[in-house]
Amino acid sequence: MKQFFGMSQSGNLEEALRGLSRPQFIMLLSNSDQFEAHVKKLETLYPHVPSIGCIGMSYDTRVVEKGVSVIAFLDGVSAAANVLEEVSTMPVKYIKRLEQDMDKINASQQDTICIDFCTGNDACVLTTIYSALKRRDVSLVGGTGDAGKVSANGQIYENAVAYALVKNHNGRVKAYKENIYRRMGNYRFIASKTDKSQYILGELNGQPAKQTYQNILHVTEKEILTQTFKNPFGKINGNDTCIISIKEVNGNALTCFRQVNDSDILIMLELGDYKEIVRNTIQTIKTDFSKISAVFSVNCLFRYLLFNDNHYMQEYLQEMAALGNHAGLVGYGEHYNNQFVNQSMTCVVFE
Repeated sequence: MKQFFGMSQSGNLEEALRGLSRPQFIMLLSNSDQFEAHVKKLETLYPHVPSIGCIGMSYDTRVVEKGVSVIAFLDGVSAAANVLEEVSTMPVKYIKRLEQDMDKINASQQDTICIDFCTGNDACVLTTIYSALKRRDVSLVGGTGDAGKVSANGQIYENAVAYALVKNHNGRVKAYKENIYRRMGNYRFIASKTDKSQYILGELNGQPAKQTYQNILHVTEKEILTQTFKNPFGKINGNDTCIISIKEVNGNALTCFRQVNDSDILIMLELGDYKEIVRNTIQTIKTDFSKISAVFSVNCLFRYLLFNDNHYMQEYLQEMAALGNHAGLVGYGEHYNNQFVNQSMTCVVFE
């Protein structure tokens, strides 16, 4: 299979599509002003090609911040794209669509990936989707787009998750997740006074969450929202750690980018040697695959900001490009199988 990446910094869709011939699956990554027009135009130009889309920045060896980009797969893939609606209340109502699509392309663990773009309520959505995917051990990689809109096959949806099942006819697929954080000290917190619907974390060990965070890291209230780039919270999940980023200060509480529940056990994280961790991820992929056709990744917005602040983003994209044809989305939350994570990178590699 082959991966195509086309872009236009000015938002010219036809420029982004230049050179694309006979795609078998398309992802549209656009800006909020032109998203709806781009979705309609794309469907007109490629009316029978499965497609999904969202609003967000994208990249290959360059970053597209406000324009439009197209990532397409061709030469040896089959795909089915669809949507689960009512994700804030009852996404399971539409799970039959995913089950039928898996049958349609004969999805299997070795050669099939599910890629999704979501508008919100990610944790519930992933639990729902993965309940179907795990019956065939199909992995999932995806993320949250901006402005509460996604598209599937030329239609725009709100309160939904757009997904695509992509089958590689020429080899394996494998999903990866990268965490550039490690545990800081022996801090252990029991969360309380949480609001699941608003992602609010009220107290840690019975003390106001804001003051606890400030006291440990010696930061002012204004510095909290940038300090979370270096020191997010972590939630232990078996042998894994789910990263929980701080979105904003809410009185003496903290609003996070993912749900925290009463009695959840949290730890403090600190930034590791991210350059070394990236090199290790690349080496792991090279060890797993002697021949790579494409890599599609989702990088968190906070990783993008952190890498930019440290003048590393361009170097990072060049290092990832050494794997082969690499392109992806800057998301507001990352999906890896049934996990909704923050400040991470998830990707799928195609043999």
